[in-house]
Amino acid sequence: MTSTIAPIFHGPDQGEAIWFLGQLATIKASAEATGGRVGVSETLAPRGTGSPLHVHRNEDEWFYIMDGELTFWIDGQVIVAPAGSFVYGPKDVPHTFIVSSDVARFVLVAEPAGFESFVRTVGEPAQALELPPPASEPPDMEALGRAAAAHGIEILGPPGIPS
Repeated sequence: MTSTIAPIFHGPDQGEAIWFLGQLATIKASAEATGGRVGVSETLAPRGTGSPLHVHRNEDEWFYIMDGELTFWIDGQVIVAPAGSFVYGPKDVPHTFIVSSDVARFVLVAEPAGFESFVRTVGEPAQALELPPPASEPPDMEALGRAAAAHGIEILGPPGIPS
């Protein structure tokens, strides 16, 4: 039996680049390319950006930090993750993260694929392979929540590490 899935190769500056919540996310593998198996993106993010507190209902999510440092909150546990760290967040487990270094670069993998569709919905095509200009106002959390829900993600709280 032969696979209908083609091999994928993206070099360092290749992939679908999207400005997403103040970050540059470059999709390296999508549901369309992997038959829904896995979504992979490389993210460049400045200090203080991250995600709202949320839960994925469809996919597990993991992170590999290549440069910089992220601080995670996963189901009540705070994890400081410097370069070289691996963090796994299974579906149905509340989590959030924030960039705690000046800038961070990390790989985000969602299994099965589909999270990248949310990134496309909420973000916009990057005008350059660099961080987006600073937003003039914070994201509309109600609109973000509706978009998230349409992709099997439940927003539980604002960005930042819960106290």
